Amino acid sequence: MGHVTFLTLLAHSSHYTCITDYLLGIVIAVHHNSMNMATVLCKSAPIASTAVNKNPALRLTMRPSEQRGIANHGWLKTFHTFNFASYYDPDFGSFGPLRVINEDRVEANQGFGTHPHQEFEIFSYIVKGELEHRDSIGNVEIMKRGDLQMTSAGTGVRHSEYNKNTYKQVHFLQIWALPNERRLKPAYYTRNVTDEEKKQGLVKVVAPFGSTEVSSQREASGPAPVHADLHLYATVLPPRHVVTHKFQPSLQRDPDQKVSSARKAYVHVVQTSGFNTGSSFSAGTRIRVNDDLELGEGDGAFVVGGLPGQTMDFENIGEKDAEFIVFDLGD
Repeated sequence: MGHVTFLTLLAHSSHYTCITDYLLGIVIAVHHNSMNMATVLCKSAPIASTAVNKNPALRLTMRPSEQRGIANHGWLKTFHTFNFASYYDPDFGSFGPLRVINEDRVEANQGFGTHPHQEFEIFSYIVKGELEHRDSIGNVEIMKRGDLQMTSAGTGVRHSEYNKNTYKQVHFLQIWALPNERRLKPAYYTRNVTDEEKKQGLVKVVAPFGSTEVSSQREASGPAPVHADLHLYATVLPPRHVVTHKFQPSLQRDPDQKVSSARKAYVHVVQTSGFNTGSSFSAGTRIRVNDDLELGEGDGAFVVGGLPGQTMDFENIGEKDAEFIVFDLGD
């Protein structure tokens, strides 16, 4: 990355920890000798396809899969929903507390070497294959399909994410959120949700600390805890089925603090059929949101104007099961 690009990133980073992790993306690239930085393809385009939906208070805006940041490094194929490493677009810095959604595919015997994080909530959602996690607070774990791990980096943690399998690729979502509290002690949590559970509807897999359904144990049933006004749901929706999401109340950590009741959401359809930089509908997956906006594999949607108790409907009008996740976010 040249000096001009680096200075541009600094100028447009609204949070100092974002600068650290822009640099981290570069450090990871340099750290892995097989990465060819010349292969990075950064596609940028204005947000398109704003839908008029059955609930006029909600405004839905599509984030097409092929307009995400795209990089193919050989050992790593990845899409960036938000700015990351050498991908930068001023329209896609963050959304509420949500800062990163990377859809990563790491080849056999490859991975991200040990590197530092601080002041981020970082979780991995395993789609296919196996991913080994090691960190500086003593955790070693091989995660598989259905597993989710959350690292609260706090004051600082070092970790690696590696595919130790000798012949199979691992496909996972790497998600970062900005915490609502600083100087936290680093912590690690893991959860598992089966496909059978996901096929029954939207399963909550992450929820704010203090929520009644959240346990602070390293391993437990229910959602993993996060220090942010963020709820994450996952589903595997069969064809001709509908699920409904109800917006959650805003998080109020201090009873004397004024908190906006406005909610927003981000929807991401997982690209389960394989790495595809072309049309999102070519795989036969098609999700209709609130009777209007249609999403294919890899597509996303920004939703604003929500209020607690308000609902969004998702219908699978495609030819096969569709896996997607829904973030319910505070302002």
